[in-house]
Amino acid sequence: MGRPFPDLPIYANFEAPGRVEAEAIDLEVEGAIPSSLDGTFFRVAPDPQWSPRLGTDIFFNGDGMVAAFQFHNGQVDFKTRYVRTQKFVAEQQARKALFGAYRNPFTDDPNVAGTSRGTGNTNVVVHNRILLALKEDSPPVAMDPHSLETLNNLYRFDGKMMSATFTAHPKKDPTTGELLGIGYAAKGETTPDIAYYVIDKDGNTVHEAWFKAPHSAMIHDFAATENFIVFPIMPLVSDLERLKAGKPHFTWRPDLDQVYGVLPRRGGADDIRWFDAPNAFPGHIINAFDEGGKVYLDMGVASDNVFTWFPDASGHAPPRGSVRGSFVQWTFDMSSNSSLPHSRPLTSLAGEFPHIDDRYAGHSYRHSFIAAVDPSKPYDQEKCGPRSPNGCFNAIGHFDVATSKAKAWFPGATSTVQEPVFAPRSETAPEGDGFVVALVNRLAERRSDLVVLDAQRIDEGPIATIHVPIRLRTGLHGNWVPVSEIPS
Repeated sequence: MGRPFPDLPIYANFEAPGRVEAEAIDLEVEGAIPSSLDGTFFRVAPDPQWSPRLGTDIFFNGDGMVAAFQFHNGQVDFKTRYVRTQKFVAEQQARKALFGAYRNPFTDDPNVAGTSRGTGNTNVVVHNRILLALKEDSPPVAMDPHSLETLNNLYRFDGKMMSATFTAHPKKDPTTGELLGIGYAAKGETTPDIAYYVIDKDGNTVHEAWFKAPHSAMIHDFAATENFIVFPIMPLVSDLERLKAGKPHFTWRPDLDQVYGVLPRRGGADDIRWFDAPNAFPGHIINAFDEGGKVYLDMGVASDNVFTWFPDASGHAPPRGSVRGSFVQWTFDMSSNSSLPHSRPLTSLAGEFPHIDDRYAGHSYRHSFIAAVDPSKPYDQEKCGPRSPNGCFNAIGHFDVATSKAKAWFPGATSTVQEPVFAPRSETAPEGDGFVVALVNRLAERRSDLVVLDAQRIDEGPIATIHVPIRLRTGLHGNWVPVSEIPS
């Protein structure tokens, strides 16, 4: 008999595990979907198949559930499938959880020793007509972008990508079609080794470099420009003895700086420049570009530890709501001997999960779209219950990097939003001319809507609202993929 999920906020109300694979044709639409929207919005969420082995868990440890919304001729078809990782298959056969704490193999059932612990729950991207489900602790999982069938649950591109891990945030060069990726803890959990790969448009590994970080720590996201990559090493460190003692995989170190490594796109270990910035929490990358010997990195940075489930060594984590986040631009002067980057604020709009017009990735750009936090807006706790620890974003925002002007759409006091993605109006449309697609959590009704907004008129609200036939638990990341990248 299936064991109930524990009474924890990450499994309650809107965030109750869904555990349902579904398919529906021609979803109900209020308004009108632009006929020029031709492609698929892919997203993934942690959705645990089984109640946790240890009786408790963190949100990040759920099995990956991929959803695909296919847009064509003003209609939307919908499909969800679990990522059939090695972990998922083993637990499905056993009909119970076999893997324990997040990234801690010492807490697993001995019968699954050596089995990949990856969940494929953090991001989904398409490369070489293959959908890759990604989790930064393991190699990608290859899926069919149309059926969502798992094709290879330990995918290594042309077989040459030998790192134990691969980033959940690879970068695609819009000019060359190359996919760039790094893996930290590349020789196994808590190791300081980093592997860097360049995969060409046909899926072949064309460049590889290995080097060591100053310490073993999380590198959740990284950036790529035309000539460089930049990887932020967070003050969240890992230690093998702590893992063996059953403690959380990462520990927040308030005494450590942020460390930024800057490497030429075809560089090796001897070519890295290290830069230091005061202690803070580096979040997701907006974009990066280089000009005149300087590298510009735009990203979210928070004042303290956002991942409160990874406290400091004493067990302390900042109180909920006390961490301040902002979007900043770091400038790394490659012609200077200084190891201190310069920073400037980009906008007063607060939030996270930024997306841009991907045609400008790695190049100078203007427009960013985010899941925003506006504390001045109301929240109806009587109807919705306590605020979910999984999702605090209550608006979809847009800001112009050049002018800092910002605007946002607020969906109401009983709704929150998930990560927005951008789809251009056409292949030749100006930057930022297109649509923003995002899921909205209707908390009081425990259901989901998918909204389409005009990217330059976000504050005017949806031009189309698509009713999703099942509730989609708060997800992590996703992307818009035009039909040209995955033709039938």
